[in-house]
Amino acid sequence: MPEQTEIRTTERAAPLPPAPPASSDAAVIRDALGVGIAVGLSGFAFGVTSAGAGLSLLQTCALSLLVFTGASQLALVGALAAGGNPLTAAAGAFFLGARNAFYGLRLSAVLGYRATVKPFAAHWVLDETSAVALAQPDRRSARLGFTVTGLTLYVLWNLTTLAGALGAEALGDTETWGLDAAGPAVFLALLAPMLKDTVERVAAGLAVVLVMVTLPLLPTGVPVLVAALAAPAVLVVQGHRGQGTAQGPGADRADDHGSPARRPEGTPASRPATEEDRA
Repeated sequence: MPEQTEIRTTERAAPLPPAPPASSDAAVIRDALGVGIAVGLSGFAFGVTSAGAGLSLLQTCALSLLVFTGASQLALVGALAAGGNPLTAAAGAFFLGARNAFYGLRLSAVLGYRATVKPFAAHWVLDETSAVALAQPDRRSARLGFTVTGLTLYVLWNLTTLAGALGAEALGDTETWGLDAAGPAVFLALLAPMLKDTVERVAAGLAVVLVMVTLPLLPTGVPVLVAALAAPAVLVVQGHRGQGTAQGPGADRADDHGSPARRPEGTPASRPATEEDRA
């Protein structure tokens, strides 16, 4: 009987590529706490500015508890402190806070909350909560980041608002201490990190120019509304420039994204192979 030889293969199946690592709960909570604490401390400046604008302690705390829009609150009390009309100041704050509605449209799909939860979650839709939630790789992490950031920011912002308002009352006239500039300074500190590209910087610069030009000419609070026109103006100019570039001399050449290029002269046109070509 012929001897049978056992043949074993030494080849092994190639290992599957590792799955992208999911964010751990600890990492998400750490990032959320960092953002919430850093921004929440700015509530102190709002409390000081609000008290300097003549709002009572109850009114100041009610704004943080019920409105809770950060930069919009600072814009409101800043306009009031400058002697602006309350309706004009409220209109400027409203337009500034309208951006949160666009955040909400995106977060609604990412977080996937039930209809009964959405009204409560909407109160925490801010720049910071949106940034943390949208940076997560899955829905569970997004919900955790959104909740921790929102809770931390809401609690700390309201506590520091109370502390700032009480401190301003104890100090007396805030202009004597130079604390009337705290609101605008914090507003600029919150805005500066968001200006990441040229278009945003140009829009912010144009808004500053509009305010400086119209401030001596228009009633208090109206220059803020005029400055809001900077963003659409820059976007319109950018759109016209983009169309001009697309219709320029090189528009029909191939670009980095694989657009069809004009065939150089002398190059034969693409055509199906004939029997003569195949021969």
